[in-house]
Amino acid sequence: MNMLKVTPGHLDTTPDILQTKQHFVILDGLRGVAALAVVIFHFMEWIYPDSSKNFIGHGFLAVDFFFCLSGFVIGYAYNDRLGKMGVLEFFKARLIRLHPLVVLGSVLGLLAFLFDPFAAYTEEYGTGKLLLVFLCSLFLIPLPVMKDRAFNLFSLNALSWSLFWEYIANIVYALVLYRLSRRHLAVLTTLAAVALCLVSFRAGNLLGGWSGETFWDGCARVSYSFSAGLLIYRSNWVIKNRLGFLGLAVLLSLAFVMPHFKFNWVAEALVVLFYFPLLVALGAGSSLAPGLKKLCVFSGNISYPLYMTHYAFIWMFGNYFTKYKPEAAELFLIVSLGTILLLGVAYLVMVVYDLPVRKYLNRKRQQPQG
Repeated sequence: MNMLKVTPGHLDTTPDILQTKQHFVILDGLRGVAALAVVIFHFMEWIYPDSSKNFIGHGFLAVDFFFCLSGFVIGYAYNDRLGKMGVLEFFKARLIRLHPLVVLGSVLGLLAFLFDPFAAYTEEYGTGKLLLVFLCSLFLIPLPVMKDRAFNLFSLNALSWSLFWEYIANIVYALVLYRLSRRHLAVLTTLAAVALCLVSFRAGNLLGGWSGETFWDGCARVSYSFSAGLLIYRSNWVIKNRLGFLGLAVLLSLAFVMPHFKFNWVAEALVVLFYFPLLVALGAGSSLAPGLKKLCVFSGNISYPLYMTHYAFIWMFGNYFTKYKPEAAELFLIVSLGTILLLGVAYLVMVVYDLPVRKYLNRKRQQPQG
């Protein structure tokens, strides 16, 4: 295994403590491809609520890819450092990396809720209830109470459900998984695989985890994929290949656009159980064409801001779609331009907010106490 630097965490970039390692740049690029798939899926699921008619009807599986990638890169980035840096410093590093965009996503979600010109909510939401929902969103406390938002765990920024489970995975890693032998990790991963299959069989898919009713589905999804990614790292399952970024991007995209099958639950389970871990192993071992390096780095950098800021606008699109029922040509234009606009917003957020805030917080963390 070539020891190259991996970006630690869910849709992540490397903190200062890890600057001595190199990036798996192709994995960065694939993270961006998956984030873009999530955005397009969220547009399209309003247009085609029946995912079997949606050309990117499996786009939600990108979250499972994120979890698997997260397990791999967290293991790589921290396995030989956690003992030295300590659990508290690990938690601080993860909070600084992840939480600024949790906060901004909540703020954007609140503003979109209050000022959406197309909204027609059926319930009254008083100041007290909205304040409680907002505070729970800020602190990643699940509160599925808003019927108009389909009882999302986080009504103001639905995507925070995966960050909630990412935080749980990080805590379990630092307190338990970090100390497990590879054999015990393999047993735990196998048990999680069984749970994932049961969830997929019961629901008919792996879409759950985002709502109060499907809360524990999210636990099964992160439990398997995160531990599988960690097991890939611990076992040195890095496959040398020449597929490169473009080849692997196509392979990853195929998982999102594959047709629906009679036994859909089996197909989705197989993708998560085997296909995504294989892509992570291939992505870690593939060579990158020099001309694509900047694209991969940009794709990785913008992926988390894109993921955490887009859903406020998706709600507005959904309300517009429900109210005006636009024709196909108009929808194509809105989705195309909207995706480009959201990429621009994500870049602006990254440059103006996320990077400066994290830089400031890391600087404060490194200052001597007292």
